[in-house]
Amino acid sequence: MRPVRVLLADDQTLVRAAFAMLVESAPDMVVVGQAGTGAEAVDLARTARADLVLMDIRMPGLDGIEATRRIAADEDLAGVRVLVLTTYDTDQHIVDALRAGASGFLVKDTRPADLLDAIRTVAAGEALLSPGPTARLIERFLRSPSVPATGGPECLSDRERQVLTLVAQGLNNTEIAEALGLSPLTAKTGVSRIMGKLGARDRAQLVIVGYESGLVIPGSMGA
Repeated sequence: MRPVRVLLADDQTLVRAAFAMLVESAPDMVVVGQAGTGAEAVDLARTARADLVLMDIRMPGLDGIEATRRIAADEDLAGVRVLVLTTYDTDQHIVDALRAGASGFLVKDTRPADLLDAIRTVAAGEALLSPGPTARLIERFLRSPSVPATGGPECLSDRERQVLTLVAQGLNNTEIAEALGLSPLTAKTGVSRIMGKLGARDRAQLVIVGYESGLVIPGSMGA
């Protein structure tokens, strides 16, 4: 298997250097570029043929959210995944990043081994949704009165609504299968079908769509 091609986007040179050393230490990854601004990240995503962008949110000029949005909206970059880095206690923009098309997020004090595992997970097409921080953070933001209540789509069955709620809790396919008495393949197929019905590109956006549609209610998650 070819290595995962990683692009690092952070406005701090020392932070990029530290991440570069870590990523290059993994035999299945390679750093293909480093960007100090969001605009550079978008350009390098195209020219460096990156598989994944490790994206800081707070950068000068074009920030990480808008850079993520541009990458996600570019058909030529359809295979590029974005993993956002944030300071969980203070960063107020993570849900905007998920709405923009990020496939998940990590806090900057994540253990090195966990960061490498996260890169592998997101590069493989999965979303990084941990049951704890992600759940609590999404709930906190989507309680805001500024979030419109669009009403739940009628296209999902009762079982699909159950599956969506478990996805929003951060459960993976195997855990969903165990919770509902299904086979892992059936759970995986069910998640994919729900993503298609709701127009979500991955599990991260599926959670956002679930909340904004009213299918998942803030406070209903067992974080």
